[in-house]
Amino acid sequence: MAQGQSRSSNQLVVPQANAALDQLKYEVAQELGIAIPQDGYMGNMATRDAGAIGGNITRKLVQIAEQQLAGQAR
Repeated sequence: MAQGQSRSSNQLVVPQANAALDQLKYEVAQELGIAIPQDGYMGNMATRDAGAIGGNITRKLVQIAEQQLAGQAR
């Protein structure tokens, strides 16, 4: 599969967010010291690594949402 493509059946609520989510994925992987293959195919990635990336992405997205909600509550 080419970079940026996904087999996931999940649909984004805001399709334009796809590029930002991909960028976040690469940033989190880099922070964790996990190398993402240049061809974008992650089928050989260890389940533990994929889970770590997904968990940290979720943590960051929740943090961003909390900061935005806190800013709106003022």
